Amino acid sequence: MKAPALHLGPPRTFSIWRRLLWWLVPTFLAVAVVTAGLSYGMFTHMVADFLDGQMVQLGDSVARYGQPTGPSAQVDEGAIAKGDYVIQVFEPDGRLAATSWSGLPAGQPLRPGLHDVRAAGRAWRVYAAAGAGGRTIQVFQSSDFRSGLAVERAGLAAVPVLVLVPLLMLVMLGVARGISRSLRAIGQQAARQDAHSIEELPLAHVPDEIRPLVASFNDLLARLRDSFVAQRRFVQDAAHELRTPIAAVRVQLENLRDELAGSAGNRQLAQLEAGLQRAQRLVDQLLRMSRQESAATEPAGAVDVEAQVRDSIHGLLALADRRQVDLGLVAQDGAVPTLHCTAADLRSALDNLIENAVRYTPEGGVVDVHLGQEDGCVVVEVVDTGPGIPPEHLSRVFDRFFRVPGSPADGSGLGLPIAKAAARRCGLRLSLRNRVDRSGLVARLESSG
Repeated sequence: MKAPALHLGPPRTFSIWRRLLWWLVPTFLAVAVVTAGLSYGMFTHMVADFLDGQMVQLGDSVARYGQPTGPSAQVDEGAIAKGDYVIQVFEPDGRLAATSWSGLPAGQPLRPGLHDVRAAGRAWRVYAAAGAGGRTIQVFQSSDFRSGLAVERAGLAAVPVLVLVPLLMLVMLGVARGISRSLRAIGQQAARQDAHSIEELPLAHVPDEIRPLVASFNDLLARLRDSFVAQRRFVQDAAHELRTPIAAVRVQLENLRDELAGSAGNRQLAQLEAGLQRAQRLVDQLLRMSRQESAATEPAGAVDVEAQVRDSIHGLLALADRRQVDLGLVAQDGAVPTLHCTAADLRSALDNLIENAVRYTPEGGVVDVHLGQEDGCVVVEVVDTGPGIPPEHLSRVFDRFFRVPGSPADGSGLGLPIAKAAARRCGLRLSLRNRVDRSGLVARLESSG
């Protein structure tokens, strides 16, 4: 007999309101306990200050005016439990002259001030004052009464909180259930999306509480759709751009076979080398951009901006020497704050900006990298003495493969787009402007503060 097939159900999941139940109930209970504890501590302090003040007034009054402590002022156990005071008067020689309760032993007079003592089997709060004729006046009050009064007042203050906490929990759980239902409906709509037709979710019947979330999700879908379009366009543009240098290399190779032995061989070899260099540079830029557009594997962290700037300059010194360009760093005095990003992104943005400045600066020119702070923001400026960018082209230089007419032939049109994308991931704004003091360009990276 064939055994019946075992059907496993879907994995167990937890709804939002149940998770809130497990988290909010202990949280609210903890809030209630903390509130009660804070209320007790606050009212203990308030009650102690208030009763201490009364004891001081009474003790000073007896010390100054000599109120009697005879039979008319006697107290009993019941009155003491309700907070009545016990007054003792000591002679200068330490002998007890009078007391309002005989059940309290005489003991020794205390030095002036407030004290906590234990006598007659209970704890007391005592105020001692120096009276006329060298006498010492002591006012006693039961510490149990003071503690009980603090607990009573704290309990009255905590009652509204203890009542409102359960009601608030019920309201929150009800809201969570409603939100979970709305999210479930939106999830069903999102599940109908596919890679070939990415459309925004309708907002017609979405609750107001969920509308910002759905709008953000729609924005994400729109960026995802645009990303697919940009990716396809990038592949097409890359294939188109690679076709030109590769074709040039093939032509030069064909010519090289016939002219290698002649006087024109060197010229053909130089052209071939230039084409290969351009192709290599273009491939390198394409690889760098593809890595940036893929999922980042390096975790973000605190990056030392000055160290990255110095590393970039050091890595491009050889290029600057070949082109006879003076490349240097101008750092502002004081520590430059770190940036929270990936070191690779910051290095990519710096490398591309500095390399562009060195390549487009004529021989004998200067490229200075300024590093400092402005209003708490990190600022890096790459200032060169090159030809600059015509104003009508400043808005297009961040487009992929766009090259300013008349630029050197070895450019790829990818350096500035790569730098802008890397700067954006680092939380930096990249802007370009022509110098006003002379010809040249200023590339500015600025943090958001």
